[in-house]
Amino acid sequence: MRQFPLEMHDVAPGRVVEWRLRSTAAPAGDRSDTPGRRASFNQDKHFTVAEASRAADDPVASWVAVTFEIDGVLDEPLLAQALLGFVQRHEVLRCEFRRLAGELACEPIAPEELALEAEHIATFDDAVLVRDFLVERFKRSIDTLSWPLFTMGAVLRPESSTVYLAFDHIVCDGMSMPIVVNEVLTAYEALRDGVPAVLPPAPSYLDFAEEQRRRYLSIDAGDERLGYWKSFIERNGEFFPRFPLDLGVEPDRMYPIVNEASSLLDAAEAEVFEKVCLEAGAKPFMGVLGSVGVCLREAGGPGVYRGFMPVSERGREAWSDSVGWFVNTMPIEFDASPGLDFGQVMASVRAGFGEMIGHIDVPFVRAWELLAPREFAARAWPYPVNFFSYIDMRRCRGAERHDEWRPTTHVWSARANGACSWFQRDTDGLHMNSLYVDTPAARRTMGDFQEALRRTVQTVARSGGFGRPVALTAPRRPEPGRVRV
Repeated sequence: MRQFPLEMHDVAPGRVVEWRLRSTAAPAGDRSDTPGRRASFNQDKHFTVAEASRAADDPVASWVAVTFEIDGVLDEPLLAQALLGFVQRHEVLRCEFRRLAGELACEPIAPEELALEAEHIATFDDAVLVRDFLVERFKRSIDTLSWPLFTMGAVLRPESSTVYLAFDHIVCDGMSMPIVVNEVLTAYEALRDGVPAVLPPAPSYLDFAEEQRRRYLSIDAGDERLGYWKSFIERNGEFFPRFPLDLGVEPDRMYPIVNEASSLLDAAEAEVFEKVCLEAGAKPFMGVLGSVGVCLREAGGPGVYRGFMPVSERGREAWSDSVGWFVNTMPIEFDASPGLDFGQVMASVRAGFGEMIGHIDVPFVRAWELLAPREFAARAWPYPVNFFSYIDMRRCRGAERHDEWRPTTHVWSARANGACSWFQRDTDGLHMNSLYVDTPAARRTMGDFQEALRRTVQTVARSGGFGRPVALTAPRRPEPGRVRV
C-alpha cells in the first residue's frame, strides 16, 4: 500500500457511481446551542484555520483519500450497505462541527438517522478523464466547514471496480486509510457471502478527544509536562524546526505545490536495509530518519538534525481500529555530524526517539498555543518546517490481502510554504511522497535531496553503512511522478 499523487494513479475507465450521505435528523440549527461533545485539539485548530481563511477570502483546502479494487461484477446495493455500516460504526464520521460559545462542538448524528443515496455521475471511456474527474471531485466536494466531510464512490467495470473515499483531515489521519479498506471490504465480502462480518472493537475518537481535553485543557505555560518542548526550543532557538535547505520562499507567502512520489528501495533492498538497521540496534524508520539527517547535513544543513515527527496515539488504549485524527506531532533531534558512522548515527537517533516518546502525552496543538502564541494565531506554519513521517503498511490490519485489494493512499493540499515528506514501507519496498512549494529553488533542492537520499539508503543496504559522503551534484536518474497541483 503506497501513498502517491492521485494524478499518478492509473484508474481504468468505467461508469462512476457515488453514494451521498444524507441525514434524516433535524437540521443543526434546530438543535440545542449547548455543546454536547467537543472536538479534539487537532480538530479545533484545523477548523479555526478554515474559518479564518474563509473570512479572509483565502480558503485553504486539503484532503486524504484511499482507493482499492474489487474483482468481478460489483454488487452495488451490498457495497452501499457496507459503506453505510462503516460510517455508522465510526462516530467521528457522523459528526457535524459547529462553533458554539467559542468552542468547537462535535455533534454526532445517530446511526439510524443516516441514509445513502446512489447517484450515477458519468461514464468515462478514457483513464485520463477518470483521473481528472476524481482530482476535481475531491477538491470541490471536501470542505472543512460543510457536512458531510467525505465523499464515497466507485468506478464500475464488468471485470472489476475501483472504490474511492476522500476525507477532510478533520475526521481522519493517514493510519485511518488502511482501516477504511479493511472494514469496507470485510463487510462487503461478508454481505456477499451471507455471513456476519467479524470486525474488531472500534472505540469512538470523540471519547479519545474528550479524555485528551480533560487532561490538557487546563495546563499553562509553566506546566512541568512542557519541559521537553521548552528544552527543544532552547536548543533550536524557536518553536518550529526550520527545513535547512533553500526552497526559494518569501516570508508570509503561500505557494502552489508539487506533489511527487518515487521508490527509494525495491523489495529486496528494503529487506537488507532492515537487517542492517536491526544489526545496529535500530528500527528501519530510524535508518531512514538517520539517512535523511545525513543527507540534509551533506547538503549544507546542520550537524544536529532537528525536525517534527508525527507519532500515532492509537497504541495508548484500544484505538488501533478506530478512525480519527490520532496524531501527535513531536520534535526530535539527533547527531548527524561529519565523521559519524552508521552505528553511531543510529545510536543517536534511537536515543532521540526514546527521549521524544517519553514525553509524547502533551498534545502538539496545546504546546504550540502555550509556547508560541504569536505563531499559533497565524493560519499556517511561519516558514518551511523540517518534517518526517514513516508508516510500515505491512503492519496494518488487512495487509495480508493488500496484493489482492491493491489499496492506494493519496494526499493533497492547495498551497504550502514549505515541504513535507512521507515514507512508506510495503511489500514492494520503500517509497517517498513529498509535497513542497512550486518554486525553481525548491524543485532543484528537493530533486537533489531525493536522489541523494535514494543513493544513501541504497549504500546502507549494499555496504552496511553510509560509505562515502553523498554528493548532491551527481546526475539524477529520471523519475516519473512529479505533479504540479
